[in-house]
Amino acid sequence: MFDHDPTDPHEVGLNPDRLAAIPEYFQTNYIDTGKVPCMATLVSRGGEIALEDYSGTTHLGSGEPIGPHTIFRMYSMTKPITSLAAMMLFEEGKLRLDHDVSRYIPEFADVMVYESGEGDAIKTRKPDRPMKVLDLFTHTSGLTYGFMMQHPVDALYRKEKIGRPDETLLQMSKRLAKLPLQCSPGDEWWYSHSIDVLGAIVEIASGMELDAFFRERITGPLGMHDTDFWVPEDKIDRLMACYQKDAQTGETTLADAAGAESRLYAKRPTLLNGGGGLVSTMRDYHRFCLMILRGGTLDGQRIISPKTLEFMRQNHLPFGQTMRDMGKSMFTEVMADGVGFGLGGSVVTDVVAGMQPGSEGTFSWGGLASTYFWIDPEEEIIGIQATQLMPSSSYPMRQQFQQLAYAAIDW
Repeated sequence: MFDHDPTDPHEVGLNPDRLAAIPEYFQTNYIDTGKVPCMATLVSRGGEIALEDYSGTTHLGSGEPIGPHTIFRMYSMTKPITSLAAMMLFEEGKLRLDHDVSRYIPEFADVMVYESGEGDAIKTRKPDRPMKVLDLFTHTSGLTYGFMMQHPVDALYRKEKIGRPDETLLQMSKRLAKLPLQCSPGDEWWYSHSIDVLGAIVEIASGMELDAFFRERITGPLGMHDTDFWVPEDKIDRLMACYQKDAQTGETTLADAAGAESRLYAKRPTLLNGGGGLVSTMRDYHRFCLMILRGGTLDGQRIISPKTLEFMRQNHLPFGQTMRDMGKSMFTEVMADGVGFGLGGSVVTDVVAGMQPGSEGTFSWGGLASTYFWIDPEEEIIGIQATQLMPSSSYPMRQQFQQLAYAAIDW
């Protein structure tokens, strides 16, 4: 898959000197300064890769050079793939967006909403309406993440250890249903475990475990052979190290080791984290993005209907609102201004408000360890970048990558 050299940028309307400035920028400003161990960058237009660069090494200041073979932790770039899986089942009539979540996971019929208080003194009330499957896609379910540190409910998530590695998606979802929501479904945008619950629904509706569904219906047909929830023994030495930057001290430390010493990826996990569990390579993830750009098909494999995909890439937030309009969470994997949310990723609704060059309708998302992709259907541009540094908000690398990439357009 893309074993040949990148195409001549001139042939797809891109300036080669300006494309070359992208890896140079990250080398000078991030790798040479010790901020990140590496940076992988890929830009394609019209399906032709014009830039594919791998700079840096698998460890900060040491290790092997990264390359097309390097496996990255994609974290929340898993979410668009889980959302696609759910919409494939939607096409088969096995679920609907207007169905109550409790239709699939009955425990959600009794879920309550936070009203006041903290800890054991929290008071709750009934939600204004039931949680719908659509709410899971758009993060308007009222669920949250424990790492938010913003609300008494996320403190309960931490206390209850939501996301434990020893439980399945369904077991985790049932425990979530016993905790209060932060708001009534549809009222606010909170980044959350919503796509994990959606992954549990995929398993229920399909009768397959999530990793098996991905391999049989998505990653297998697309030739994404290095994409999974874990790394088998014959590939584990290709998994690079992952780092974490402390927001208070600025110190960067090892979060998860490379290769077989990884705590999380050296064996198949019990929790198939539909919201953040996949590992992948740049070339693999480009195939996923290219399938989306081409309307649901790639190399003769029809994954989903172009009309369904067009529907997914609309802004599904209520009344055309943006994430900024609805957002109560201070954390998002992309900028929130001028950006709505589709079924599995963000959608640009106002380029000017976002203060970034681009096109309305651009679909994107990122991952916790500073991975990112965007798909611009108007310019037929796909951009993907990857390093391994948590959190993704440590530096404005995504915005800088996008600025540099759009500056390379000649026609």
